[in-house]
Amino acid sequence: MARIAGVNIPTGKRVPIALQYIHGIGPLNAEKICEAVGIDRSRRVNELSDAEVLQIREFIDANLAVEGDLRRETQMNIKRLMDLGSYRGLRHRRGLPVRGQRTHTNARTRKGPAKAIAGKKK
Repeated sequence: MARIAGVNIPTGKRVPIALQYIHGIGPLNAEKICEAVGIDRSRRVNELSDAEVLQIREFIDANLAVEGDLRRETQMNIKRLMDLGSYRGLRHRRGLPVRGQRTHTNARTRKGPAKAIAGKKK
């Protein structure tokens, strides 16, 4: 089992698909990595040699922010917005949708389970 950026990559899958298991690598970045390292996209992870896995690991370390670093950077950006007191920061602080979605209905993922309001029934 190949381990890249602290993530165990599934061995039976094609290389671009398996690379997407790493947080911060999507379809486009996975294709770019395969192209830069010179690995055919149809090859599977268990067919890769140790040298090729090492090349992939070095390319990712040199060119991309992934996993813990990316998560930390995202959290710092959110914290900066909250500290500034910007509208987006206030929405993050209150646990409401940040990107202008309606909240009268929907938004249950951000707001949590519905809370009953006393005295509402007629």
